[in-house]
Amino acid sequence: MNEQQITSPNSNLYSNPKINNFGKVAVMFGGSSAEREVSLNSGKAVLRGLLNLGVDAHPFDPAERPLTQLLAEKFDCVVIMLHGRGGEDGSLQGALQQLNLPYSGSGVLGSALCMDKIRSKQVWQCLGLPTANYKIADKRSFDARSCGAIMSALGNEVMVKPAQEGSSIGMAKVNNAQQLETAIQDAFKYDDKVLIEQFVHGSEYTVSILNGRTLPSISMCTPRDFYDYTAKYQADSTVYRCPSGLANSLETKLGVLALEAYEALDGSGWGRIDFMQDKLGRFYLLEANTVPGMTEKSLVPLAAKQSGMSFDELSLAVLETTKMCR
Repeated sequence: MNEQQITSPNSNLYSNPKINNFGKVAVMFGGSSAEREVSLNSGKAVLRGLLNLGVDAHPFDPAERPLTQLLAEKFDCVVIMLHGRGGEDGSLQGALQQLNLPYSGSGVLGSALCMDKIRSKQVWQCLGLPTANYKIADKRSFDARSCGAIMSALGNEVMVKPAQEGSSIGMAKVNNAQQLETAIQDAFKYDDKVLIEQFVHGSEYTVSILNGRTLPSISMCTPRDFYDYTAKYQADSTVYRCPSGLANSLETKLGVLALEAYEALDGSGWGRIDFMQDKLGRFYLLEANTVPGMTEKSLVPLAAKQSGMSFDELSLAVLETTKMCR
């Protein structure tokens, strides 16, 4: 993407000393993962927000330019807006560390752990944090004859998730062994390991984390079977509530659990933790996101707005995480 495609009337004004400190900033988005389109939308929005504040920000798509161009073009730091593999799984973070370039968000370990839904659950489980029962399907050893036993063990209603995809890509809700086999084979198209998770009936919540504090929780409600890709990015029928309607005591409890879960995975800077609350009021951790969406339909900007922060200010706060956790 040519940087002249996104401009701001204030893009050449650098009177704020705090903003000057960041130098030349690369906003990295696009990439080649299955979430490329979402990444493009997130990156464009953040780039525009930074330009509005006078940051010397420029677009950078690693699918179009090698990372070594960051040094050749004398960038000082990188805001990562790449979702999914190659941007959110620790590989890019490691490459940027080798280039000695500060970058936003979590480091190598935190990115890798948060991206892997299976490893995340195993860490949380070891620490006694609440997460739904699950099984693992490995492409190298999967036996379709096990589907009946898996369904029985997990309550006959499950979610199937590729271990390392985001935006609900490759996910399916199933109710019988035949559907499970099909869903697992479909998920294997995205990942060699698949998480099969007991379905939790109840309400879905998310808590955004920004520089060590939580933003107001959000509840999501969709008429679809679950909060899938269409519900997240395409449908107008999804209802978001922020404030979520939780009592103050539960809001505090959820925030504490979100920080504990994120820190357990070595997450840092900014991110988001997703939850389900069952009919008895118990919360279950679903997954962690180290580079959450920043589109017009995304959740972190909604939570930030509720706490009094504009999108431009949120974009700057994400940029400020480049100075942390290195």
